[in-house]
Amino acid sequence: MAHAGLAIKQLGLVDYLVTWQAMKDFTNSRTEQTNDEIWLLQHPPVYTQGIAGKPEHLLYNNQIPVIKTDRGGQITYHGPGQLIVYLLLDLRRLKLGIRELVRRMENAVIDLLKDYHIEAKGRIEAPGVYVDNAKIAALGLKIKRNYCYHGIALNVDMNLKPFSAINPCGYAGLQVTQTKSLGITDGLDILSQKLSDKLQQNIF
Repeated sequence: MAHAGLAIKQLGLVDYLVTWQAMKDFTNSRTEQTNDEIWLLQHPPVYTQGIAGKPEHLLYNNQIPVIKTDRGGQITYHGPGQLIVYLLLDLRRLKLGIRELVRRMENAVIDLLKDYHIEAKGRIEAPGVYVDNAKIAALGLKIKRNYCYHGIALNVDMNLKPFSAINPCGYAGLQVTQTKSLGITDGLDILSQKLSDKLQQNIF
């Protein structure tokens, strides 16, 4: 059930560049009357490098494309079996600053994992969500005219090997994990609905 004035869209497996352009188009054309949207999707294998990203954090070429994007942060990996949640929000209307929004996004993932009796936490120096020092969710946002886009990538049931070709989010040797490895048997469909609910509870 979507919050009033919020549209939730299930987009399936979609190309990164096409989706990024759609987010920019939506943000550029929206007005104060435009409803916020949450997009739930997956991407084919791709590395995305944030505006602060350094090329040396890609350790070797494994033929997976690297796209320089406009979100904050360093380099990360997206692939099938990872839940992507893009948040297209009016921060002025929500009365939210960027730091507070990031904290609430992290808390939504932490609350989700808590339902499965898994303790997770955020880090001030490295946005994202961690379980026993392994990263399970990455965050990145772009703010333009008090509107945001990009969002959260939650590892669910994916091939984690491509993470070994990068310093995830700029941290050498950072371990990554996923919900399946933590014993969560619910798949993408259930987790996407639950995370959408948690984000609404934390943000709206």
